[in-house]
Amino acid sequence: MGNRAGAAAAVTVGLLAAVLAGCSDDGGSSSSASATPSAKGTSASGTVAAASSPLGTILVDGEGRTLYLWEADTASRSTCGGDCAKSWPPVTVTGKPVAGKGVKAALLATTTRDDGRKEITYNGHPLYRYGGDTSAGDTNGQGANAFGAAWYVLDPAGNKITKAPPSPSASNNGGY
Repeated sequence: MGNRAGAAAAVTVGLLAAVLAGCSDDGGSSSSASATPSAKGTSASGTVAAASSPLGTILVDGEGRTLYLWEADTASRSTCGGDCAKSWPPVTVTGKPVAGKGVKAALLATTTRDDGRKEITYNGHPLYRYGGDTSAGDTNGQGANAFGAAWYVLDPAGNKITKAPPSPSASNNGGY
């Protein structure tokens, strides 16, 4: 079973490398993201948990999808709307957010968006998913500069992680 898990991890890393290889970063200040989002927003289960990733331990939603903060947000207030929210769907909830494994319930809260939906916040940061992340564990939005500010994953203390995602060449061990 251990070899099977190792092979699955290698395949996942290989797929991530292929996805990242297909992305380009002009290093500039683009005002839009190229990915097509899968939803206007997501409520999943309202759960925020911690998961291990190549960037360290990061926050994920109840489906294991990576959560991000946007540096343009201020004072627990979401400022990402319109096209921004289409590319970076806010993580919304109808009830109270749920603290999953590895997160502190005291850091979870909500903020009311302009459309009236409740967006989950963690340590004061409104949370988003990235439309270019197609699977649990994807971190394709890490460090992106879109809609006028940078996007970062968060650690379980609620701080941004600025570490760059692994390069495709560093992820490929040549094992397949």
